[in-house]
Amino acid sequence: MKIDGNVGGPVNSDAVVSLTDIAAQAQAAEEVGYDGVWTAETSHDPFLPLMVAAERSSKLTLGTSIAVAFARNPMTVATTANDLHAYSEGRFILGLGTQIKAHIERRFSMPWSEPVKRMREFIGALHAIWTSWETGDPLRFHGDFYRHTLMTPMFSPGVNPWGRPAVMLAAVGPKMTAVAAEAADGLLAHGFTTELYMREVTIPQVEAGLRTSGRTREQYTVSYPGLIATGTDERSFEAACRGVRGQISFYGSTPAYRGVLDMHGWGDLHEELHALSLRGEWQTMATLIDDDVLNTFAVVGEPEQIGPEVLRRFDGLVDRFSIYAPYDLDDAVRARIVADLHA
Repeated sequence: MKIDGNVGGPVNSDAVVSLTDIAAQAQAAEEVGYDGVWTAETSHDPFLPLMVAAERSSKLTLGTSIAVAFARNPMTVATTANDLHAYSEGRFILGLGTQIKAHIERRFSMPWSEPVKRMREFIGALHAIWTSWETGDPLRFHGDFYRHTLMTPMFSPGVNPWGRPAVMLAAVGPKMTAVAAEAADGLLAHGFTTELYMREVTIPQVEAGLRTSGRTREQYTVSYPGLIATGTDERSFEAACRGVRGQISFYGSTPAYRGVLDMHGWGDLHEELHALSLRGEWQTMATLIDDDVLNTFAVVGEPEQIGPEVLRRFDGLVDRFSIYAPYDLDDAVRARIVADLHA
């Protein structure tokens, strides 16, 4: 199991992070022993930080988790991904996600329709474009949402010496998970996923999709950002638990994620959280996350307990585990957890 972190966003706090901070973050990630780092498309572009991280690291796998596919088109994404994969000497992973309708239409001013079908077609278009560059054959992609039929030599970068980047897809529901298993190289699981949901819902859906595409589980990557709550003393531990409770309550208020709560018999909790979210009562929401819910969605304990418990829950279940700590996690503790997981 590979152990990952993040760059481009706050690593230890809610402080604003700029591109000038990426170099130090990438170096620190490699020094602490991470196998890879991911960027998110929140307040910054997801691709630019990885250019800096590629320059300041030599071993880290570099991935977007996620880049919003529907805010772009397959040609622009194919070009950017190809460039990053070449510049990083084969270390780039293209992680895609849909975002939700409101953001696509109102924030990005882009069309929204049939996201499952559109995403499957988007990935198909990427591969058609890369094939055209590799072979020199005419580009002939005709879909319901995207059509790419022009590629002249001036605009083709030719063969990438490092091949194509892997494409991973973020998915929660069964339909998008099927697309991820059938059309992509890996799944980016959501942080609001429990061990039980992963074992009984997500992985069986992935395995079914892989059978459809004629692949095995060994040919596929599942990446999971796992919430942890720990600290060096009582004060930092309580702050960690507050941060994680808040994150769980935010995700739990989202109707699209209710199925995870339903599996554990906590459907009523979603109703309460959703109602509070509509009123903007974010602090009150966090108080509804009791210890049972907290310990189900997060690995909680002393620093020396975190690594062994992560392995007990997820080793052999997921292929990449990202440390997800929405609070100020001590650097020495982070390094301890990474070392324990590798050991």
